[in-house]
Amino acid sequence: MANKTSSPTRRGFLKSTAATGAALLICDSRTAFSYQANERLNIAAIGAGGMGEGDIGAVSSETIVALCDVDERRCVSTRGRHEKAKYYKDFRRMLAEMDKEIDAVVVATPDHTHAVAAVAAMKQGKHVYCEKPLTRTVFEARVMRETAQKHKVVTQMGNQGSASEGVRRGTEWAWAGTAGPIREAYLWVGDGNKPMTLPKDTPPVPGELDWDLWLGPASERPYHPSYLPATWRSWRHFGSGGLGDMGCHTGNLMFRGLRLEKLWETAPVGAKGEGRIRIEGNATGLHLEGYPASSRVHFHLPARGDLPPVKLTVSSGIDTRPPKELLHGETPSSYGALLIGSKASIYTSDPWNRNSSLLPKEKSKDLVQPDKTLPRVDSHHREWIDACKGQGKTFSNFDIGGPLTELIQLANIAGIVGEPFHYDPMTGEIPDNLKASGLLHREYRKGWTL
Repeated sequence: MANKTSSPTRRGFLKSTAATGAALLICDSRTAFSYQANERLNIAAIGAGGMGEGDIGAVSSETIVALCDVDERRCVSTRGRHEKAKYYKDFRRMLAEMDKEIDAVVVATPDHTHAVAAVAAMKQGKHVYCEKPLTRTVFEARVMRETAQKHKVVTQMGNQGSASEGVRRGTEWAWAGTAGPIREAYLWVGDGNKPMTLPKDTPPVPGELDWDLWLGPASERPYHPSYLPATWRSWRHFGSGGLGDMGCHTGNLMFRGLRLEKLWETAPVGAKGEGRIRIEGNATGLHLEGYPASSRVHFHLPARGDLPPVKLTVSSGIDTRPPKELLHGETPSSYGALLIGSKASIYTSDPWNRNSSLLPKEKSKDLVQPDKTLPRVDSHHREWIDACKGQGKTFSNFDIGGPLTELIQLANIAGIVGEPFHYDPMTGEIPDNLKASGLLHREYRKGWTL
């Protein structure tokens, strides 16, 4: 698609829309590239096995022009289904050689390489779909959001429940004030973590795997099968633990309903530091290489315009659910979110927020139901594809996915630090705790940069 003679027109900015009732073609409050509705995007995938295989299948209505995976074993079936797609192990080479042939990129690598891959693609003007959590560190999430804004690309984080009726209706209830002002909220993720011990043996690297590229920006360590293919999530060196894995799914309705992204958009008028978030938490089973068995972190979130301050409790592991009385007789779920308002509570018991309800249920029928103000879509991936073509906008773009990822990774930091600190969402700084501040990012290996 991108190599057609129509390419300059498609990549020109849309100036206006027809007066015949056509939808306004704007993505994420930024101008969209002008694609014809029946044209296919040329999509490249970075990470073609595991979750990447599923993502590629979900966007296969378009043209898959390139596949990149550092491990040939993981992408055999994907390559078989897309035989015309060029195959690479190094995404940097792929982006350099196929720049003019690629319109959009799907990133589904381990957490520690999300940012370097996605930022490189966005700097070349590619639309990006990136799996959750958006990044491995707080700093990377900020860079992702800022890069997307600068290059005016269409983005979507891979928390697929965003397309569901549950998360969109629950968000509408919160925004319309159906539950009343919300001053207390809970988010809990049943995934705990087990201790991780560095392996002592150094088996040979499989011939199909480029271990150096798999490490990417992470610091050097010898190959070992205990790190991959899926176990990387549990290692602090590469992944984000149970909370990082599911927090951006289960916390989606909570984050959107409370409009927490506003804390990242405009500094409050008043005393210096007024917009800072106070964070305090503790963890059990903490160890050096992995994540704790359980954690409980309290976020004291300041007001967002007319919305009142909120105390948010984020928990992970066993027995971290909110008090039973707050669920009004509902069976406590292993994953969930609860927004407690003055009139009612908004509850989702699904890890992906695919359901939502008002509690107590016997009184919810007396509440005034708001209009449906958010668009309903066929799928999370389809929403991104349509937005890339200038049709609508994405629900979980990096203006949302970036701050949500920051919040979840801050909860991981709080569990490690075990003492209070403040975070400034406008500057991305922790001004009062050196240990916590030092965990906002980690140094990259030589040769890797954002």
